[in-house]
Amino acid sequence: QVQLVESGGGSVQAGGSLRLSCAASGRSFSRYDMGWSRQAPGKEREFVGSIMWSDDSTYYADSVKGRFTISRDNAKNTVYLQMNSLKPEDTAVYYCAAKPYYSNKYDVWGQGTQVTVSS
Repeated sequence: QVQLVESGGGSVQAGGSLRLSCAASGRSFSRYDMGWSRQAPGKEREFVGSIMWSDDSTYYADSVKGRFTISRDNAKNTVYLQMNSLKPEDTAVYYCAAKPYYSNKYDVWGQGTQVTVSS
């Protein structure tokens, strides 16, 4: 089973960009679907996007589509979340998660990284 560590969070002004990284330790990273979620203060955690292990296809929440891009580098056991045109409503703790190919749920989570977007 993998372990996940996010990095790259910080503070940025609206319209700016950040790239989050999620480094995985353990074996068989390339056979995990990887996802990103976020949780803003006082709100439930929401799906941001995911990338499939089988063909690198990606899926995004409507709220970030066209602004965020997920990619992965299996040689580095890392998945990325490139966030452009950031808005104050993107402020949240961002979590990455892993779902092994044989499972139907994300059952490994990182500790989260804070993203703050000021207007």
